[in-house]
Amino acid sequence: MNSLDERCVNTIRLLAAECVEKANSGHPGMPMGAASMAYVLWTRFLRHNPADPAWPARDRFVLSAGHGSALLYSLLHLTGYDLPIDELINFRQWGSRTPGHPEYGHTPGVETTTGPLGQGFANAVGMALAARYLGARFNRPGHQIINHRIFAIVSDGDLMEGVSHEAASLAGHLKLGNLVFLYDDNHITIEGGTELSFSDDTLGRFRSYGWHVSSVEDGNALEQIASAVTSAVAETDRPSLIAVRTHIGFGSPNKQGKASAHGEPLGAEELALTKKNLQWPAGPPCHIPDDVREHFRTSVEKGRRLQAEWRIRVRAWREAHPDLAGLWRQWMSGRLPDGWDQAIPVFDPDPKGTATRVSSGKVLNAVAAKVGNLLGGSADLAPSNKTLISGEEDFQAPDYSGRNLRFGVREHAMASIMNGMALHGGIIPYGGTFLIFSDYMRPAMRLAALMGLKVVYVLTHDSIGLGEDGPTHQPVEHLASLRAIPGLTVIRPCDANETAEAWRTALAGCDGPVVLALTRQGVPTIDRSETAPAGHLQKGAYVIKEAGGGNPTVILIGTGSEVHLALEASSTLEKDGIPTRVVSMPSWELFEAQPDDYRRSILPPEVKARVAVEAGVSHGWHRYTGNEGATVSVDRFGASAPYREIYANLGITAARVVEKAKSIL
Repeated sequence: MNSLDERCVNTIRLLAAECVEKANSGHPGMPMGAASMAYVLWTRFLRHNPADPAWPARDRFVLSAGHGSALLYSLLHLTGYDLPIDELINFRQWGSRTPGHPEYGHTPGVETTTGPLGQGFANAVGMALAARYLGARFNRPGHQIINHRIFAIVSDGDLMEGVSHEAASLAGHLKLGNLVFLYDDNHITIEGGTELSFSDDTLGRFRSYGWHVSSVEDGNALEQIASAVTSAVAETDRPSLIAVRTHIGFGSPNKQGKASAHGEPLGAEELALTKKNLQWPAGPPCHIPDDVREHFRTSVEKGRRLQAEWRIRVRAWREAHPDLAGLWRQWMSGRLPDGWDQAIPVFDPDPKGTATRVSSGKVLNAVAAKVGNLLGGSADLAPSNKTLISGEEDFQAPDYSGRNLRFGVREHAMASIMNGMALHGGIIPYGGTFLIFSDYMRPAMRLAALMGLKVVYVLTHDSIGLGEDGPTHQPVEHLASLRAIPGLTVIRPCDANETAEAWRTALAGCDGPVVLALTRQGVPTIDRSETAPAGHLQKGAYVIKEAGGGNPTVILIGTGSEVHLALEASSTLEKDGIPTRVVSMPSWELFEAQPDDYRRSILPPEVKARVAVEAGVSHGWHRYTGNEGATVSVDRFGASAPYREIYANLGITAARVVEKAKSIL
């Protein structure tokens, strides 16, 4: 290291350590150990513009080891992003822009919310996938406007988590050569040395996935690191993993290489010893030497120049391909094209009807014909989920223009990759599997909700109605579980036309992620000439059938396939002289977003007799039925049998709804 390089690296180390010390909370060890490779990456390779963190052609950097957030915040401040030193001093404090783990949309330059290990790894794969698709759609000979890369720093913990295995396997299969990962190989986890639980041949494993792999034995050998990154960048047909042997807490005389450096401050005495060991001048905390600041801040002018050069290329591309330029602007802005929903089908009344998964497939294809950046697939269940876009090719190497993604049996990675696709920009991702397997997706779904990402989950086989596959495949608690995630909109449509409206709402009516919970079994397509239009789905709940005389004595509330049971039960109750209102409530979240007067008009407080019917657990329904109401639900696991028999034996029937309604009057 020359003296300036050494001071730059040590500045990163000590900024991170001092931020953690000031907060008395955090992870100093990883930033101190990884500072050298981060410095090389950010000053020699990363193409970014601190003055415009949203520049579409920037390289993306993902800190998958999000516990080392002080490393990222130090880099962002030093290279000139809008992150003043006071924000670093207020690390992990209320209202600061430097939370404990990086949060997308909260801190300029943070590309994704990381912390749960493995998620950033898979997000980066999704970003690389999105960049490949956009490049295939918009690049033309002599006009390369999309050629950026996705860089990440990953940890031992990231590589242990199962989601990274899934995502790495798919990235290798797809030959995503725009992906370069630096592996912080420090041999330490919270409990101690990695030999306690981790003896993989990591490089051999990634070779088997089809990755280009290399290693650097000295994590402070800047030129060796630079050489390895140069080789990785030159490898365009395979993703790259560079294992860099680092030492956690580097520079700390008593904590370097020890687990104690991972998740707790060094302590005032050890911090002072570390400064002395690194030959750092005494002075106030968060000291940045003038020459160090000047060196890092060259990133500002370099970034402006890179973006200006890109704009010149875009201007030439636009003149040569004006038709593509308008489409590019529309996709990157997140806008849907004019008339995008005009082709959404309207389904004729049909007592026999069809499964809502089948209706969904028809709507998806109608929308996809207009919305060219709707890109997705299934976790090896496309024939069942109806998630294929007809007439489109598969997304495969070397031609990345196909729109049908084959995620394989990788639900966890699928959901995390979808997050990366959405974060990249220009793409609206969707992914399908059975509702039961949302268990595997939940960590990524939660993060999608936390980040407010526009992703669509097509979750079919949504109840005991899937029948013979039995309780292992029959979701009963899953709707309640997903409804518990703040910011996630769950929609369970009752027929084909509500399904069409559910897609319309998912793409244009919600700011965050949306679950479409769809049936395997057929359900009647309701004759809307005598009921409210399906478009009312956008309000979350509506009166689908009013009580005789308009003044209900009892209200039946249903979702999905059980709305039809409620309608059947209401006819019986009306014949028995009991005025009965039926409410279709496809989405709690959309309903709760409505004004109070609307919600009271649907569920008048004075009508205490209410029965909710849903082929899932009753948990949560009492918020709508009240203490005097009742539920017809499945508060147990299902069974293996034809679905009609399961419904009958578990009491999910119109007769049972009638019985419950009469019991509370």
